[in-house]
Amino acid sequence: MNVHEQVQEEGVNRRKGLFITLEGGEGAGKTSLMEEAARVLEARGIQYMTTREPGGIRIAESIREIILNPSHTEMDARTEALLYAAARRQHLAEKVEPMLAQGITVLSDRFVDSSLVYQGYARGLGIEEVLSINMFATAGRFPDMTFYLDIEPEQGLARIAAGQGREVNRLDLEGLSFHHKVREGYRIVSGMFPSRIHEIDASGSFEEVAAALTARLDAALKDFGV
Repeated sequence: MNVHEQVQEEGVNRRKGLFITLEGGEGAGKTSLMEEAARVLEARGIQYMTTREPGGIRIAESIREIILNPSHTEMDARTEALLYAAARRQHLAEKVEPMLAQGITVLSDRFVDSSLVYQGYARGLGIEEVLSINMFATAGRFPDMTFYLDIEPEQGLARIAAGQGREVNRLDLEGLSFHHKVREGYRIVSGMFPSRIHEIDASGSFEEVAAALTARLDAALKDFGV
């Protein structure tokens, strides 16, 4: 077990609710698949709440508007990383931690892995450097389980262009090489946390991907004794 997984394991013992996250590149379908994950939790009688990053609470949503605004193309990479970390801290302190402490499972669209991938690897700031920023912001908090939706960047961006995803944001305007780096970054980060991050092929139909996610989540919950 490496130092990152040690921090993660220690965190599990300090809280009552489970912290579950969905990750993936642009157009992977995280937002739609959150509903499928929520159905699994509901079927098991698990009390839960859903949220997203950046955002989830008023201050973090305001920071989200700054980060993802398509007109903010001049934003420096370090500024971007710090803004994500700031939004994450407020969201964690104000919403996530209180819910976990009450025994409520938190299901989040993105968390710290996104920063390690997008700013650490794709922006070239360094995964360990961005991890250090976020260890301070989160006080070492990691999700209990993460589901990474893997998809070819070309297919993900085509979904968004065809109106099958969400609104276009600043990250969608990056060149294709950036999105390929994002995918590479997710594979590296998945290797850093192999017991936490579960990879799912998101290239199929919504029904196929939803079925795969449901099966993996259900199995992971059993592993946690839920």
